[in-house]
Amino acid sequence: MSRLSTVESTEIEYQWPLWARQGQLEPDDPWHIWLLLAGRGFGKTRTGAEWVRARVESGASRRIALVARTPHEVRDIMIQGDSGILSVCPPWNTPTWESSKRRLTWPNGAMAFAFSSYEPDQLRGPQFDAAWCDELASWQYPRLTWDNLAFGLRLGMNPKCVVTTTPKPIELLRELATRADVEITEGSSYDNSQNLPPGFIQAIAGRYEGTNTGQQEIYAQLLKEADGALWKREWIDDHRMQTGSDLQDMYMKAVAIDPAVTFDPNRSDETGIIVAGISNDGRGLDHDKRYWAPNGLTPDHEKHYWVLEDASGVMTPAAWAKRAVELFHKHEADFITGETNQGGALIETVLRHAPGGQLIRFEGVHATQGKRARAEPVSAIYEQGRAHHVGEFDQLEDQMCGWTPQSTDSPDRMDALVWAINGLTEHSRKGVWLWV
Repeated sequence: MSRLSTVESTEIEYQWPLWARQGQLEPDDPWHIWLLLAGRGFGKTRTGAEWVRARVESGASRRIALVARTPHEVRDIMIQGDSGILSVCPPWNTPTWESSKRRLTWPNGAMAFAFSSYEPDQLRGPQFDAAWCDELASWQYPRLTWDNLAFGLRLGMNPKCVVTTTPKPIELLRELATRADVEITEGSSYDNSQNLPPGFIQAIAGRYEGTNTGQQEIYAQLLKEADGALWKREWIDDHRMQTGSDLQDMYMKAVAIDPAVTFDPNRSDETGIIVAGISNDGRGLDHDKRYWAPNGLTPDHEKHYWVLEDASGVMTPAAWAKRAVELFHKHEADFITGETNQGGALIETVLRHAPGGQLIRFEGVHATQGKRARAEPVSAIYEQGRAHHVGEFDQLEDQMCGWTPQSTDSPDRMDALVWAINGLTEHSRKGVWLWV
């Protein structure tokens, strides 16, 4: 290197194939999606950024989508980060970043556009010949964002997509891993140990080696559920009913709401809205066969629960109230229930002002227990095989199997499910029919 001129040294510095590990280099064709599942600190961001740069410099791509969990993460990690696109491009071919247009433009006219999973509809309409998706397993709306991107990945003869992520137990990732057009590269945090501080390696090894968390975050193993999760995939899958199944009538139905405290289309939490029902056995009950147990109540262990619909999303208060009331009438529910700790009487007021809201029955619940204490009885119902999802609810099930009592996130769909089942249980113990 000492014999090289400054220009030659600089050129070699930007020859990524000379510096990259084998797992960071694009696999041979044929593939449509390159799925890079790797642990923390592997070098996933650098790999994705270098892949974008190579596509532009070779002329293979001129319209590229950059997708991350939030708008800030696209900008701060994928574009302006230490291993982002602006950092890996050489001085003679550095793109210009226009934040107001969410656009990178290279000297040759190629462009890359920033998108986030918080706004999946922004991907409706545009078309691309390449895409880089970062940390897909943490996206806010993984399915909707991915589907919209897939429809737009249609320019050129061979459009390609790279996904760089540490895995989490979400259905979309499990589905991608089984596709024939997906090339998978796996890597661990230790693969990049020569570029990581020794203290980092020692810390993660001492804390997480031999645990499920370590299998996921260090070795990038795609687990069925998070370490310590209260629900397991098989509890859901083994007792699922397909949409359109000939279900017999349930004797009680509820719509449960877990409302977001504030509304911002880019940053708000979701409002969880779940519709569920209860029956006295695993088949539901015919109208002609309704009965009470001799003591006036059906024992809890004989009750079965049916999850009928997940209508959650980021919505204004008026929008979630309208949706909840519509579901109340659509499913002929007996009551709407929701946590009132944050909104108090405001929740019922908003529901009453929605079209048809004067006809609902609202049961507000003031949470006195923590999330774990509320969720554990519902988890036990699933473990006993007494809960049935009528159809597939990917985002709800991902939250259920990804949440642990140590989690700091807000699983709004899961919370609404817990309110629904606990509410149905409490009402069923009263020994009275709620309809007339």
